[in-house]
Amino acid sequence: MERNYGAEIDALKKELGEIKSLLQRESVSKEGLDISNHKIGHIEKMTKMHPDPNIMNLLDRLENKCGTKGESGCITYLGVFSSGHRQSTWIRNEVNTDELLTLIENHLAEKVLTCIGNNDRLNILLAILKKPMTVAQLVKEGGYNSTGQVYHHLKPLIIADLITEDANEGKGVYVIQPHRVQGIIMLLAAISDMLDPQFTQGSWE
Repeated sequence: MERNYGAEIDALKKELGEIKSLLQRESVSKEGLDISNHKIGHIEKMTKMHPDPNIMNLLDRLENKCGTKGESGCITYLGVFSSGHRQSTWIRNEVNTDELLTLIENHLAEKVLTCIGNNDRLNILLAILKKPMTVAQLVKEGGYNSTGQVYHHLKPLIIADLITEDANEGKGVYVIQPHRVQGIIMLLAAISDMLDPQFTQGSWE
């Protein structure tokens, strides 16, 4: 009688799958916590943060780098934003959070947030993010009383290099500086995370 190697291989695969499933169940403690987590230095490894293995591999590298080097944290972010026939795409990898914290210590964070921390300026940024606009358009679409009122809020945004007049669009047409789009979108993403912390795991005790 000839052996059915295909069937034998399939049976072995099934047995291996069952063994793997049993091992995974045994790695869970009585309280239902994943005890397969371990630490790299001071960083506790989080093994089930996201269903995509590529993202988990990226997180694993960040945890290893942070724990090995004794850094307070390490982040990677990327994205794309397209509006008004303009596009901004960005990638920053393995950013040391200790360096980010210095932005508070040297008051740069305060200066930036003070510059844009005004409802009128934020609305102007939003309008120009959507499409290039003139002051007259901002007055009309933003419900302002005069061009002087708009210029009053445009000035600090221009000084901060957040917006600029774009000659390619025509005289008096304002756009967001291409290298600032990323920062604005990521700042809004950070605010979103503050309002909804569902994507975070860990302990803060």
